Parts: sequence; structure tokens; C-alpha cells
Amino acid sequence: MGSRMKTTIELPDDLLIQAKQFAAGRRTTLRALLESGLRHELNQSARAKKKRPAIKWVTVPGGPPKDWDVSDRETIMKRLLRDRAL
Repeated sequence: MGSRMKTTIELPDDLLIQAKQFAAGRRTTLRALLESGLRHELNQSARAKKKRPAIKWVTVPGGPPKDWDVSDRETIMKRLLRDRAL
């Protein structure tokens, strides 16, 4: 068994009561129930990521004018506002 870390979580009262009753009905601890549920959710999430299709990026030619310094946000905003006023 690996190391364990203590933490505090806040749950709605009704959910905590329901979880304690569920754990007792299965003759297990609340800690074991929460750990099992968390592992299940993390595994489901990992499996869901694997099933997702890859994003197909669609690109078009173009971009900012060659003389624009895209790191100079202030100048770009001034040019955009100036061109908009025309």
C-alpha cells in the first residue's frame, strides 16, 4: 500500500448521510467508498479521453500583415481601431 495523505472535503449533509448509509450497507468504510468512487471516476475519465477523435484543424492562408509585431498589443489595437474608423 502506498502512502496516504489526509485531506478535508466539504459535502452537503444529505450526501454525506447517504454515503455513510451506503458504506454501512456494504460493510465498508466511508474512506474506502470515497477512494473506490474517485478511482472509478478517474479511470472513466482516462478511458473517455482515449476514445475521443483527434481534432482536425482547418487552416486557411493569411494571417496578420508582415509588418505587424504580434507581441505589441497596443500598436495592433491602435491600427485595428484606426482601420475600423475608415
